[in-house]
Amino acid sequence: MAKFCSKCGTQIVEDAKFCLTCGTKIEEMQPISPSSPQMIQQHQNIQTSPTSGIWYQDYYKIRKKVVTIGQKYWIEDRNNNLLGFCKQKILKLKEDIRIYTDENLSQELFCIKQQQILDAFGNFAVLDSTTGTLLGSIKREWLSSVFTKDTWEIYNPTNQLIGKIEEKSMGQALARKYMPGGGLVPEKMTLELNGVPVAEINQSFKIIGDIWEMNCHSVPPDLDRRVLLGAMLLMGLIERRHK
Repeated sequence: MAKFCSKCGTQIVEDAKFCLTCGTKIEEMQPISPSSPQMIQQHQNIQTSPTSGIWYQDYYKIRKKVVTIGQKYWIEDRNNNLLGFCKQKILKLKEDIRIYTDENLSQELFCIKQQQILDAFGNFAVLDSTTGTLLGSIKREWLSSVFTKDTWEIYNPTNQLIGKIEEKSMGQALARKYMPGGGLVPEKMTLELNGVPVAEINQSFKIIGDIWEMNCHSVPPDLDRRVLLGAMLLMGLIERRHK
């Protein structure tokens, strides 16, 4: 039988230690009857929540092209429809990444703001540009990323650690870091939430850029994919800088 958070009504992922939406610990939740007015209202809120929009799909692709004055990124869906565009200048001490609807920068959709100056210790907040709502944050696990596997931690809006994105193969990771020309070896990453693999992120290297594909069919439906897309953008922006 499915379990729901007694505070916000979100369905609880199996073996989760806390709610992915509000951060309430499972052991702190109060028992609640499925027929109670509170649970009925919570279920109504879930049914009317905007989890069927473009940021709740099960597949995304990011195309990256390196240009003379920076880098360009296109976010696309499974049918190659444009969902977002980003143009980022190089050599910035503190990243402030803006994602727009198109190449004309018509409307800002969301942004990624670095909280520290050095990206090695960077904590990056992902914000909805219209409301200013914090969607989640991403932190580069710098010791592992520098010496072994590239690893990123994923936090929910209440700053609870909910998962990580990490390279699958240690051998491939070490080859990329230490072998001549290893920086051209594509990365293959796994997203885990509460220790359970729920998505794969794979990179294809191109001469003038990269392509990142994310299959996230097992990601909880209420997790805004912009947090994961933010991690993918940071991988292209920061990790390649260290190769």
